[in-house]
Amino acid sequence: MAEMSGTRRVVIVGGGFAGLFAARALSRAPVQVTLLDRAEHHLFQPMLYQCATGIVSEGKIAIPLRELLKKRSNVEFMVAEVTGIDPETRKVRARRPLGEPIELGYDYLILAAGVRQSYFGHDEYAAVAPGMKSIEDALKIRRRVFGSFEMAESADDPAERAKWLTFALVGAGPTGVELAGQIREVATKTLRREYRRVKPEDAKVMLFDGGSAPLATFGPKLSALADRQLRKLGVEMHMGSLVTHVDADGLEVRDHEGNVTRYEAGNVLWTAGVAAPPLAKAVAEATGAEQDRAGRLVCGPDLSLPGHPDILVAGDMMSLDKLPGVCEVAMQTGLYAGHRITHEAQGQTYDKPFRYHDLGSAAYISRGHAVVSTFKMNFGGFPGWVAWLFIHIGFLTGFRNRLGALMSWWFAFTRDLRRERSYTVDDVRLAGGMYSRQADTAALPRDVPRQAAAPEPRPAGEPARRPRSG
Repeated sequence: MAEMSGTRRVVIVGGGFAGLFAARALSRAPVQVTLLDRAEHHLFQPMLYQCATGIVSEGKIAIPLRELLKKRSNVEFMVAEVTGIDPETRKVRARRPLGEPIELGYDYLILAAGVRQSYFGHDEYAAVAPGMKSIEDALKIRRRVFGSFEMAESADDPAERAKWLTFALVGAGPTGVELAGQIREVATKTLRREYRRVKPEDAKVMLFDGGSAPLATFGPKLSALADRQLRKLGVEMHMGSLVTHVDADGLEVRDHEGNVTRYEAGNVLWTAGVAAPPLAKAVAEATGAEQDRAGRLVCGPDLSLPGHPDILVAGDMMSLDKLPGVCEVAMQTGLYAGHRITHEAQGQTYDKPFRYHDLGSAAYISRGHAVVSTFKMNFGGFPGWVAWLFIHIGFLTGFRNRLGALMSWWFAFTRDLRRERSYTVDDVRLAGGMYSRQADTAALPRDVPRQAAAPEPRPAGEPARRPRSG
C-alpha cells in the first residue's frame, strides 16, 4: 500500500464482522488502514455447527481476508496477534505467527477481537470438552462425533459401545440447541444404514443447562417450541442442571436442590458461555477502562473508551446497553466506527450516538424446523426454517460460499447426504493405544527445532509497512 504523508492511521484488531465492516466503511476515507487478525480468514461462526456435523466444508463458511480486501486500496491486512497497547504513545503491540514482536502506530484504534469460549473458571475442561468458536474447534468436534460411531462399531463390550454413543452438550443456547439437533439427525438419518454392529439411532444426546428452558432469550413461546421439537428428535433435556465436574469419561451436574448426579459420556461438548480475550484485560489495564462480568470492555454511546476518544470498541468485545453478541450487533458497530472515523478524518463532527436496530434472531433445530424472532414476530416450524435459510444465505460472505451452501443443504436436506465427514484419527480420544495423545507425542520427530528467540520490536514509525517474510 502506498504511503500517504499526513494521512491518519487506523488500526483494526479483528477480522470478524465488526472489523470487516469497519474496514469496508473506511475504504473511501482519507486514512490508511491496517487490519490485524491471528487468522487469515473471515469466519461465519453461526454455521460452525454445520461444519462440525458434515453438512458444509470449512471453505464454505470462511473466506480469505485478503480476497475480501483486495479492492480496498487504502486497507492492508497483516496476520498477527495483538497482545497490548500503549495509549500514551498510540502504539499497538503484536506478535507475528513465529513470535516476532512488532509495533504499529495509530491515530485511531478499533478493537474488534471478538470473544472466546468460557469455562467459568475451569479452563482445564477445555482438554476434554471442546468449545466451538473457530474452524479448528469445528473440525475437532467433527472428528469426535463421527469417530465415536467408528469406535462403537469396533467395540465388543456393550457398555463401551453405549459410552461412545453418548454425547453430552453443556449449554442450551443457539449453538447447543443446533448442535444437539444435528447430532441426532446424523444418527437417525445420515448414518442409520451404514453400520452393521451398532445402531446409530441408539445414540444418546443429552443437553444440560442451568436455566429452566432452551433458547431462553427467544422468549417463552419459541423456547417451548424448541423444547418440544428437541424432545421429539430424541434429545434428553436436562434443564436446571449446573455442571460441577467434567473429565474424560463424563460429567457431574448439580440440580437446584443440591443433588449431584454423574453421567457417563464418551463425548462432552461445551457450548455454554463466552469471555473476552486476554487483550481486553490488557487494554483495560492500559486505559483504566471498566470490564463487565465476561471481561468485555465497557464503552460509551459513541463506542469509545472513557477518556480515550481515539480507541473504539466494536462487536462481541464491546459491552454497551446489554447488547447481545450476535452478527447484527457486530456489523452495525463496525459500520458506526468506520463512519465516525471517516467524518472526523474529513474534518467534520460526528456527535450521533450508536443505536442498534434489532433485526431479530434465528436458530435451526432440525430439518424443516427452526425458530425465528424478528420485528416483533415470533414463529417457528417450517416457515421459521425457510426464514432461517434466507437469513443465513444473506449473511454468508461471497457468492461462491452462498452457492456452495445451497448445494450442500440440498443434498443434506433432500437425500440425507453429508459429504463433508472426512476427519483424521489424531483426535479420536482414547485412554491409550495408537490413536492416543501419548502415541502422537511419541511419534513426533526428535529433531524438530524449538522456536528461536524473538528479536526486538519493530519501531512504529511506518505502521503501514508490509511485514518482512518469516
